[in-house]
Amino acid sequence: MTQAITRYALVVVGSIALVAWLLSLALTGSAASDAIGISAIVATVVQIAAFALTRSMVRGNMIAAWGAGSLVRLITLIVYGLLAVKVFGLPALPALLSLFLFFFLSMLLEPLFLRR
Repeated sequence: MTQAITRYALVVVGSIALVAWLLSLALTGSAASDAIGISAIVATVVQIAAFALTRSMVRGNMIAAWGAGSLVRLITLIVYGLLAVKVFGLPALPALLSLFLFFFLSMLLEPLFLRR
C-alpha cells in the first residue's frame, strides 16, 4: 500500500511541476506565478492525501472511494477559491484554473495506481 502511494506521489509531483511550468509560460506576471505556485503546493498535498484515503477505502467499494476523494477535491477547490482570491488577494484565473488543472490531471492518473 505504501509503495503505491509513494509511486503516485512521485508521479503527481512531477506532473504538477510540468503543468505549473507550462501554465507559468501562458499566464504571465508575478502574481500569476505566485498563484500557480501556491495552487501547486495545495494540489500536491490534497492529491496525495485524497489518494491515500481512496486507496484505503477501495477494497470496500471503489466507486464510493473515488467519490469520496472527488468530494475532498471539490471542497478544497471551493474553500481555496474563497481564501486565495478573497482573503489573500491572489488573481482568480491563475489560482483557480491551475488548481483545477492539477486536480483533474492527477485524478486521471489515479486509476493506474489504484489497481496495484
